[in-house]
Amino acid sequence: MASEIRVATASNFTEALKIIAQQFEKQSGQKVTVISGSTGKLYAQIKHGAPFDAFFSGDSKRAELLDKENIAVADSRFTYAIGKLVLWSPETDFVDKEGKVLKEKQYRYLAIANPKLAPYGKAAQELLHKLDLWDGLHGRIVRGENIGQTFQFVKSGNAQLGLIAYSQIKRPGHSIEGSLWEIPETLYTPIKQQAVLLNDNDSSRNFYAFVQSREAQNIIQSFGYSISITPIPDSITRPEPELKPEKPHAQ
Repeated sequence: MASEIRVATASNFTEALKIIAQQFEKQSGQKVTVISGSTGKLYAQIKHGAPFDAFFSGDSKRAELLDKENIAVADSRFTYAIGKLVLWSPETDFVDKEGKVLKEKQYRYLAIANPKLAPYGKAAQELLHKLDLWDGLHGRIVRGENIGQTFQFVKSGNAQLGLIAYSQIKRPGHSIEGSLWEIPETLYTPIKQQAVLLNDNDSSRNFYAFVQSREAQNIIQSFGYSISITPIPDSITRPEPELKPEKPHAQ
């Protein structure tokens, strides 16, 4: 088996994937390195030959492109999570349950991810267009390169509000800080986050299968994502590194 599995992921999925990777490492003994960034930039790196074994995109578009361009392993693409967009402030009671604060404009800056690079940024732009706010907010919008940087703008107080991924504030075993509006999914195109396998070897396939197991899918849901697949039973996906194929007998 390879000594290391390199997995690229959209920023919003970083924390969930790290926990999944830790569980996989405990059970398999295989090292997993998680590299995060904006979906657009990671896609460009993969196109230029970056040595990743799998890619967990923040949308379906880039995964589909890698599939069509024959860069991804054939028939490996699947929707691993459906993301949720929320309006969030670290201040208690600042954001109301209907998001009226956006229209009242009692804030200096609203942070969103770059719509050209990040799927959550594209969803944020779509939402603001539907609310007829996009044109009137140009002087107030600050763009993060990815959703991770966008979250930091808000958490640090450089922006009072942010349109971020629900998974960034929804943590297993922790209460959500601040105030938020859970945006109805009718106001933006569903964020179907798809993955593709890039390196077809046993180590990569074992990890890829583990992400589709019930254990991993429970972790994904604990971060506030929805799932759209039937998890593979753990008994099928659980790595068993101690079982090694017998060497062929000499002829």
